[in-house]
Amino acid sequence: MSGRRLALGGHLDRYVASLFAASWATSFLVVVGLFLIMDFAQNFDDFLEVWPDGTQPTTELVATYYLLNIPSLFLQCAPFVCFAAGLFTLGRLAKHNEVQAALAAGLDARRVLLPIFAGGVLSMMLMVVVRELGSSDVARQRDGIAWVLRNQQAELVYEDLYVRDVGGGILRLQEFRPARDGAPPEVRGLDATFKREGKWISVVAERMVHEERKGQTTWWLEGGERYEVGGEEKRTRIERLHDFDFEPDLPLSYQRARENPLDLSIGETLVLSERDPETVVYQTLLHYHLTFPLACIVLLLVGLPFQLRLDRGGGADGLIRGLLLCVFYFAADFACRNFGLQGTLDPLLASWLPLLTFGSLGVALYDGIQT
Repeated sequence: MSGRRLALGGHLDRYVASLFAASWATSFLVVVGLFLIMDFAQNFDDFLEVWPDGTQPTTELVATYYLLNIPSLFLQCAPFVCFAAGLFTLGRLAKHNEVQAALAAGLDARRVLLPIFAGGVLSMMLMVVVRELGSSDVARQRDGIAWVLRNQQAELVYEDLYVRDVGGGILRLQEFRPARDGAPPEVRGLDATFKREGKWISVVAERMVHEERKGQTTWWLEGGERYEVGGEEKRTRIERLHDFDFEPDLPLSYQRARENPLDLSIGETLVLSERDPETVVYQTLLHYHLTFPLACIVLLLVGLPFQLRLDRGGGADGLIRGLLLCVFYFAADFACRNFGLQGTLDPLLASWLPLLTFGSLGVALYDGIQT
């Protein structure tokens, strides 16, 4: 039997794929479970502390926070989970001499690994989906609960947020209250500045609410005034916010960019980079959100060839080497990413250098697999 005559999706593929799926689920539960336990142990005393108003966070609130935090943890450790699942799958095949049996039957060792790499591709696709879906409503709910737990008060208020308009205008929000429990998004203390037709324009308001009035859904101002400076100063009282492209969810994206930019989705990063194209953080993240999921494949390319060594003692020695290369990859990725976010390294180079370096090594190792 030759490798090219083996039908895709046959008994062998289904068997290896089932082993990989079980290993992937086990690795995911172990890794994510450890993260959650360590985080809970670190914050246990804070969660039991009585708030200034005499209340305590409910068990349901804490449990909801950790449940909503799972997508973020998955995005951080998914390549390692995929890599560990590949090693466990191949180790189980080697333990029962099933790899040698396949080689004796005339199969190419690379053909045996095909279902594992297919699982890596699915993991990569799942990362993209989770980032786009988990970094929107789920992440916003999690961030809101985290803020409540950290500040020990039930009312969610973000202070001193700066939002940039597409045209270059800047809005300062002294207090921003997201939509919650049926209440509309609200801003208390608005100070906006932008330039139109050579004139600097400033808009201030005591309060701003995003809701439907008079058949229009927009930002309605209380105590709103518009100043035009150029030639002679003009002051006009206004009841709606004009000249700004400012959606209610935009401040939440800026808040996440300030607290934890890695949690931004690709869509949010595109919106923020359009408004502030000179910021290297957003440029680095645009590349990083594309390269990091590819680590699922790169780590398999680097680690599996070592585990597939057929000489005596090669399996244990290969496992150690594969794990070390995995550690080196994450270290290089962490360093380059931070250099990119700080502006020390070009965003393109910071995101692609670790992937291309270890990817090239992985291709060379994969090509040298004993067949």
